[in-house]
Amino acid sequence: MFKPKMGIQLYTLRDYIKNKEDFDTTLARLQKMGVKDVQISGIGDFPAADQAEVLKKYDMQVCITHKSFDDILEDTDKMIEDHKIIGCDAMGIGSAPDEGRYSAKNVRDFIAKANALGERLSKEGMTFNYHNHHFEFQRLSDMSCCMMDLLLEETDPRYFHFIPDVAWIDYAEQDPVKVLEKMKGRVKVLHFKDYMFLPNRERRFTSLGKGTVDLEACYEAACRLEIPYIMYEQDIDWLNGDPFQSTEESWEYMMKLDSRN
Repeated sequence: MFKPKMGIQLYTLRDYIKNKEDFDTTLARLQKMGVKDVQISGIGDFPAADQAEVLKKYDMQVCITHKSFDDILEDTDKMIEDHKIIGCDAMGIGSAPDEGRYSAKNVRDFIAKANALGERLSKEGMTFNYHNHHFEFQRLSDMSCCMMDLLLEETDPRYFHFIPDVAWIDYAEQDPVKVLEKMKGRVKVLHFKDYMFLPNRERRFTSLGKGTVDLEACYEAACRLEIPYIMYEQDIDWLNGDPFQSTEESWEYMMKLDSRN
């Protein structure tokens, strides 16, 4: 049976990777947990060569990144160079910029830019990847469909890939497994995230396995669809205030999932 590699999305620990020294300390802690694969996002402004040095020290592989779409467009050559330095062949964005949302026209303008960028990256042996939130599943102002419909139907599968986030899909009242099936062959990295509702119906993110998302079904789908990586991500840790604690709890949950299958 195919099993995805498990890892940590460093955005969860973004306050602890702002410089080379903190990056070193954080990766040392993750290595002790048994982590070998990471996604880089929210990292501080220090050279890719320094990042690569620390990654090599702890034998960590970077499967994908999150960067600003505008930053990538404005300095594509530098982004490509930095990704090659850290040994990463997948460049991702956290979401579309505001001007690429809400209407079909805006979305199609974004798609045209993203397809062109993806084609450019493919010539360097790299891929462009899109991470969703819940707004992609809301109806557009000028069409009866949603943004995700256009992203699935009108992007070039060769050049536009997805980083599906199961919690945001679930929060949008969609079935994560069905969405993953629609993205078949276009996903390198799947984000595992969980959330719960408090008695007042306020949403709170939480460690994996403590919320409402059917992560077991998502894991089984990832195995069936042969998605290479699953990364744990938590936007904000509201419940215990310690992102390292949530990371350790979530990693333990992921290891149990992996060992049962």
